[in-house]
Amino acid sequence: MSEDFTSSPEKPHVLIIGGGFAGLHCAMGLAGTDVRITLADRHNYHLFQPLLYQVATAVLSPADIAAPIRRILRNQRNVRVVLASLVGVDLQRKLARFPRGDVSYDYLVLASGATHSYFGRDDWAALAPGLKTVDDALEIRRRVLLAYEAAEWEADAAARRAKLTFVVIGGGPTGVELAGALQEIAAQTIPKDFRNIDTTTAQVILIEAADRLLGALPQKLGQRALQDLQQMGVEVRLNSLVTDVREGAVCIGEELLPAENIIWAAGVRGSEVAETLGVELDRQGRVLVADDLSIDGFPEAYVVGDLAHVVDEPSGQPVPGVAPAAIQMGQYVAAAIRENLAGETGQGPFVYRDKGGMATIGRNRAVATVAGYQFSGFLAWMIWSLVHIIPLIDFRSKLSVIFSWFWSYFSISKNARLITGRAEMKVKEALGVVPKADP
Repeated sequence: MSEDFTSSPEKPHVLIIGGGFAGLHCAMGLAGTDVRITLADRHNYHLFQPLLYQVATAVLSPADIAAPIRRILRNQRNVRVVLASLVGVDLQRKLARFPRGDVSYDYLVLASGATHSYFGRDDWAALAPGLKTVDDALEIRRRVLLAYEAAEWEADAAARRAKLTFVVIGGGPTGVELAGALQEIAAQTIPKDFRNIDTTTAQVILIEAADRLLGALPQKLGQRALQDLQQMGVEVRLNSLVTDVREGAVCIGEELLPAENIIWAAGVRGSEVAETLGVELDRQGRVLVADDLSIDGFPEAYVVGDLAHVVDEPSGQPVPGVAPAAIQMGQYVAAAIRENLAGETGQGPFVYRDKGGMATIGRNRAVATVAGYQFSGFLAWMIWSLVHIIPLIDFRSKLSVIFSWFWSYFSISKNARLITGRAEMKVKEALGVVPKADP
């Protein structure tokens, strides 16, 4: 890669890595500023991650929650979008390394996000996919839908039970939302679609190592989420530690639980690029940044979003890796760069404005905390729906999601039940099929 993609080389160059919430809002916050902006991402789209689980559970299609970055920024003349994967950063020389070459910068904004953490057991990744990207969501959807197709063919009772057992590891918002959605598929969406199996007998198991669900929310809401999931038919196992994940099974302590569908929602770590910086990282691989989100000793280099470890001074706790925090960080850094260019100071340290948290559990079921108030049930579900519609970037996406939710609510259907990729089923004993004779 060469630097000829940026015009007016006399202007300061702001290099933003990542087109997620933090990177995108930083770029938009610099609109009209006399700088050259390069936004580089390995994907050509901005993804609304909070709704990714609905792609995995066949409620929405990927295009409903993603929009091309070029389209979003097409009217901002001082920015150029580049499809590229960052290899590393040389903070001393102010160089970002890409497969096709190095790019220099005057300001660097690292917003490359986080990925799954298997706590040192990366060999589990192939057996228990996580949920961070569109590809992850499509893979989970493929496995879930194929499980029912394979169970329809399976004559062996034990093998059929394993195919209809869905284990979600991790009791945070993603795990809770996935477990509830998987239970709705089995109990409400597809019972009439199959002839040889009763999908309502499918078992959804949510495993959490702690003694409660939704640890980031008030305990009362975590308890309500537990009650709602149990009422829906989800088996919730608290104080349960996963010790191994194997082909067709998960180990909880000494117990071996047969299950052919395992989804990982238990932990995250910073993107690998953080390891190339040569600076201090926390246990999750996030960069320990100063209170202005810059890297200590490198005031022109900022880290924002899920990759940043910054302590919120009022609470004394790390700022959570949620979309509102990422948006606020991106906007803060944009303002900091504008101040620096103008030779001004005075913005002060970054302060996270906690707007609350929430999780949806199922139809008319959710929990939410907003401005210190706690909600649950239908009202929380309505709040959750509004909060997740408003931030969608593209107007078409808003309409598409609203229509899909409306249709799903009244028809109890999932519109995006498409098996993409490899449609290979593993069947131990095929129902109604005569085995071939040995030659």
